[in-house]
Amino acid sequence: MPRTLRDLRPVFVVGIGLHRYQRLSETPYVALGLAAIREALADAAVPWSAVESAYVGTALLGMAPGRPVLRHLGATGLAITQVENASASGSTAVRQAALEVGSGISDLSLALGVDKPPGRDLSLPRSDTGIRDLPGPFVPATHFALLAEAYLGRTGATPDQLAAVALKNHRNGAHNPYAQRQQERSLEEIRADPIAGVFTRLQCCPVGEGAAAVLVASEEAIEALGIDRRRAVRILSSVNRTERLYEAGDGADAALTTETMLDAHAQAGIRPEDLDVVELHDAFSIEELLYLDALELCEPGRAGAAIERGEFDIGGRCAVSASGGLLAMGHPIGPTGTGQVVEVTRQLRGEAGPRQQPDARYGLAHMVGIGAVCVVHVLEAPEAAG
Repeated sequence: MPRTLRDLRPVFVVGIGLHRYQRLSETPYVALGLAAIREALADAAVPWSAVESAYVGTALLGMAPGRPVLRHLGATGLAITQVENASASGSTAVRQAALEVGSGISDLSLALGVDKPPGRDLSLPRSDTGIRDLPGPFVPATHFALLAEAYLGRTGATPDQLAAVALKNHRNGAHNPYAQRQQERSLEEIRADPIAGVFTRLQCCPVGEGAAAVLVASEEAIEALGIDRRRAVRILSSVNRTERLYEAGDGADAALTTETMLDAHAQAGIRPEDLDVVELHDAFSIEELLYLDALELCEPGRAGAAIERGEFDIGGRCAVSASGGLLAMGHPIGPTGTGQVVEVTRQLRGEAGPRQQPDARYGLAHMVGIGAVCVVHVLEAPEAAG
């Protein structure tokens, strides 16, 4: 039987940091990354010299951008590995850091996500959309607008329920100082300014710049470095899968999400109903409905109604995208998955302020990348880790 993260020695998130996600600016990517790393080091109260390895997740910066960032912290000889996995780059960096610490190769490892948009065309080639019978390239909004039209028609969900996803996430982002969009919106504002099909501008994520950092440690490092165990959040499972051939339905990403989630839950020893906080890949509002179904957090096809009832609000039965999600927090690509782990960690520590989900014990971070790749992490609060 293949071994999982749970079969290795325990792995904990001990430090988290972010540079606010924002529109393209004159700030060098090196400064973005350094801000996140320094915040994570201060959060864990550990020196840079204690970090033994670094995984740098980017999708837009080209060859080996990690070293220009990390050299400003000191030339310590640590191992640096570049990670590129499309939108799941940052999630994959966290996974690699966790596996390295779990295996005993290192005791303290850094996962950094950092990116700046290049200003190039981000449309998808036809082969990446899952739509085989239409000619030419498609921007992602067009692809997901077609999925939205099919989902609404099949389930009876309404355009207002679809817009309610963005309504909730913009409300959450308004309370997040790291979010690119920090303004609460009305349903009328959400429904204005159409982009493709039922989608409007505020139902599509902004692609900006930013950085996120996670420090992953063993119990030995926590003891040796005097890290506060009461703030150490355990990573119970880390799963990375790619798509197979699927029957027609809600698309490969949703089917892949279900498979990855089932693996992650089985490895963590929990059920979907145990989750208190979830950060998922909601680059377009329809994705939240598709993935709530795929994660088995509601009855199939009833995600829109559950959102309308407030079940996935902060304070509801499970807080979904309490950070604001990709729709409001933003989607700078490389940092996005790492930033999800930052948010889940903050929630499980009880340190999320006005965005805090009460009594959060288990959290899940879900990210999809073109390919299609899906990475899911399940984390456990310090009180539960005991």
